[in-house]
Amino acid sequence: MNRQLIRSYILLVAVAILLFTVPVAFTLTKQLRDDTELSVRREARTMALLLGNGDTISCDALERVAKAYGDETPGDVQVTPTGTCAPDLPEPAPDAALTRAVGRDDSTTDWGSDFIWGERLEVTVPAQGRGAVRIVYSTSGMTDRLWQIWGFRAGLAVLVLAAAAAIGAVAARRITRPLRELNSMASKFSDGDLTARSPVTGPPETQTLARTLNQGAERLDTLVASQRIFVADASHQLRTPLTALRLSLDNIADGVDDEFVREDVEQATAEVVRMSRLVNDLLVLARAEAKVTAAEPTPLPEVVAERLAVWRPAAEERGVRIALRLDADERPVVSASPGHLDQVLDNVLSNALEVSPDGGTITVRIESRGDAVTLAVLDEGPGMSDLEKSRAFDRFWRGQGLTGRSGSGLGLAVVKQLVSDDGGTVTLADAPGGGLKVLISLRASQRSGG
Repeated sequence: MNRQLIRSYILLVAVAILLFTVPVAFTLTKQLRDDTELSVRREARTMALLLGNGDTISCDALERVAKAYGDETPGDVQVTPTGTCAPDLPEPAPDAALTRAVGRDDSTTDWGSDFIWGERLEVTVPAQGRGAVRIVYSTSGMTDRLWQIWGFRAGLAVLVLAAAAAIGAVAARRITRPLRELNSMASKFSDGDLTARSPVTGPPETQTLARTLNQGAERLDTLVASQRIFVADASHQLRTPLTALRLSLDNIADGVDDEFVREDVEQATAEVVRMSRLVNDLLVLARAEAKVTAAEPTPLPEVVAERLAVWRPAAEERGVRIALRLDADERPVVSASPGHLDQVLDNVLSNALEVSPDGGTITVRIESRGDAVTLAVLDEGPGMSDLEKSRAFDRFWRGQGLTGRSGSGLGLAVVKQLVSDDGGTVTLADAPGGGLKVLISLRASQRSGG
């Protein structure tokens, strides 16, 4: 939009220049032509009067005037007939203009071209029946003056257009500033920042639009906050009855000898466990979206080592090995909210363990890359197709794992939300040799270890 406003402003100024400057230039050109013609014709008439007198004094005066005129101007004086009067002056070549001047006693003017003028101006004036005087006036000086007239105005036009472009740029930025602020607000909204508001500035139309958008944002923020509070409260309130239900099922399983009843109880217990995981994930997701905690420096290797120690016993039961790859000289510190990395690692390791075959290996790598620290978790499972990767972060989407589909479908959604809240990114890729690679990029903290 800025470019369109600047182009329109420049076009308007260019039209104004054409309307006012070009006519002035044409007027000055015509004035230069008329003044030159008038001056040459006046001099030619004066010399024609001297030639027409025919006496010695007039002839001598004619020669002096003609010589002085030739010395002081780019014009040459020609006389016909030369005879005894002004014998030193050249005689013009016979042509229609000369015949007309001598025969009809008419003055003629020839510019040598229909477009402005040619190389010379020829003015022929009769001398009272005694011949004619012709002045051949070179127009080179007039041409130079013509270039000055048009060149000066062209240069002035360029300067004015440049100034107009600069002024137009400033004016366009000032005019579109309220729109840019509205666009900035919309961009923040699209990124999930529901607290973004637009300043109420600019013309009345944009002020009205800003107020409307701010009011809509307030309502949307209130509705979303209410929804998050509801999800968090509901998840929290559901924990207690689910825990009680699981304990009751465990007690029933311990007191039942019937194998079929025990199998039903174990299946119900598994569903309760899955529901508990779902409730916990919903609570974590609601808190992450509410952004109730601030990021702080966190030693990544220590958090990773702690979570791996928790998950290794479960992995060893299936013969799965968890390997940590970390440069001994590196102790990266990342910017993360308290508890976020624990939740992220638990969800990623849980998924990796679920899809890993018995006897497989889960590899965890930590690398520092400038202002970012990458945490990669690689498994040897079946991996994901491109379509599955594109949907993996959707809520309640579950892929095919080797041990079934017991997950809540919120694991990777929680991971993405937690990592995004801390200014990081998470992507999925194929692991070398097969399997899935979860690549998490985190912001390095200012207080980094070495």
